[in-house]
Amino acid sequence: QVQVVESGGGLVQFGGSLRLSCAASGSIFRINDMTWHRQAPGKQRELVAAITRGGTTTYADSVKGRFTISRDDDRHMVYLQMNSLKSEDTAVYYCSADVLFTALQHANYWGQGTRVTVSS
Repeated sequence: QVQVVESGGGLVQFGGSLRLSCAASGSIFRINDMTWHRQAPGKQRELVAAITRGGTTTYADSVKGRFTISRDDDRHMVYLQMNSLKSEDTAVYYCSADVLFTALQHANYWGQGTRVTVSS
């Protein structure tokens, strides 16, 4: 069993910063890709940022230069540093982890989400 739990969301003013954290725990052999997605009210879930085990990062155009994804493989964690926040960043943010629970078996796990609200 693997659990993924996000934290760090909250209310922040326009232009402010937040750091989201996501911890994976349980029967983990190794974690491959880790991602942050978000879903705003009335919109589809979208990819915000992704990071491979090797540290290669990918960002949505809307957050490039403002958000930074990083990971700590020793602690099975991934982070999202969000700066210069805008009202359009308001959403529920979800973490996912592609977890290998044996050398050959893997599955993608999602957290329950953490809400970010940017006030103008």
